[in-house]
Amino acid sequence: MDERILIVDNDETLCESLKGVFSREGYAVESTGTAESALKLIEEMPCDLIITEIMLYGIDGIELLKRARERYPEQIVILMTANASLDTAIKALKAGAYDYLLKPLMYEEIKQSAKNALMEKSLRTENIILKKEIIGKRSDFEKIVGESDEIITLINEVKKIADSKSNVLLLGETGTGKELFAKAIHYSSSRADKLFIPINCSAIPENLLESELFGYAKGAFTGASAPKKGLFEAADGGTLFLDEIGDLSHTLQAKLLRVMDDREIRPLGSIQTRKIDIRFITATNRDIIKEVKEGRFREDLFYRINVVTLKLPPLRERRGDVKILAEYFLYRYSPEIGKPLKFIDETAMRLLIEYHWPGNVRELRNIIERAVLLADGDTILPEHLPEELRTKGHFAPEAINTTLSIEDYTKEVILKHQSMSEQKLAEMLGITRKALWEKRKKWGIKKE
Repeated sequence: MDERILIVDNDETLCESLKGVFSREGYAVESTGTAESALKLIEEMPCDLIITEIMLYGIDGIELLKRARERYPEQIVILMTANASLDTAIKALKAGAYDYLLKPLMYEEIKQSAKNALMEKSLRTENIILKKEIIGKRSDFEKIVGESDEIITLINEVKKIADSKSNVLLLGETGTGKELFAKAIHYSSSRADKLFIPINCSAIPENLLESELFGYAKGAFTGASAPKKGLFEAADGGTLFLDEIGDLSHTLQAKLLRVMDDREIRPLGSIQTRKIDIRFITATNRDIIKEVKEGRFREDLFYRINVVTLKLPPLRERRGDVKILAEYFLYRYSPEIGKPLKFIDETAMRLLIEYHWPGNVRELRNIIERAVLLADGDTILPEHLPEELRTKGHFAPEAINTTLSIEDYTKEVILKHQSMSEQKLAEMLGITRKALWEKRKKWGIKKE
């Protein structure tokens, strides 16, 4: 073994004793009596594990832990003390200690704790390497995970239009990653040093959304005791991402069109106009053509936002990416949650690949995070996946007519899964419970 352990304690006898214990196990071991000297040692040569007494002369062990992790965020530290208290234990764990041991030490206990700590450090390093292998070298597109022809084609299209001034419309089901692509466009453009501001048009009430977008002058309405800069002004020089633009009221559609045409804004209650330079990226999961034909979305605004249109494929149409995405989320959440997971069982992976993914990538991300929380050992097994993935009657590709519009498709999913809990159904669709309730109300669907 070549792992290096640093022991920090002002008790020289204990230091020598621990050096002997760990040296016999094959570790390279050093010791010192103060936190100050320990910090100098790890600066000269980083170590894999620090085992330190909390009560030291000068800087204490918890402060040593904090400073070591500031320098090396992945540093593993075990704290030990003879003066245990609940308050100290809480402070130690909040500071990021791997373990908290009480003196007098049981050598078998500290040996096992050190072994587990070094294993976790090894897994963290391995996970980082695996994650890099998965996402590859994508520069500004590093967070877009996938190797399917559909995703590679889409990334190439984004690269071509990223640095233009043209407005972009992103179409795709909920959970397909529209905001992720919007960010990739912004940060690959010459506007990258300016703000990227995302707004969910369906999440903010109309009366508040207008003031959020345009800002207001002092005294514009009751309670406006000071002027407020709107998001249009804040995004000047950068990019404004209007998600769920299909949910904008006709009034706000008209005002947005004016802003796009004139490239200027006037805050509420003000007579002054201000020139702005904004690139607009918009997105919707609705059938926007149908919305225009039926008069719910302005045709002139549609042509304004539809200079470049990118269609994001649902996950069921790029099943080859399910494995790579599942592994990506595994390597992301395992170190975050503190679980030593490295693998997904073959049967579990087959279930993931065969699932229809109505909630798309967002649903897959949530399922893998849940599985990491439930799993023991180093492998995600079928029993760690939700029941609907494991049963033969799970939501299958042929269960829904995929030629339907997005709205009709969502409606049919809700009708077919009336017995499912609202929380589960909302998660499956990749929407909030409030949005599910609003859709039920809109279509007159009563919950069974």
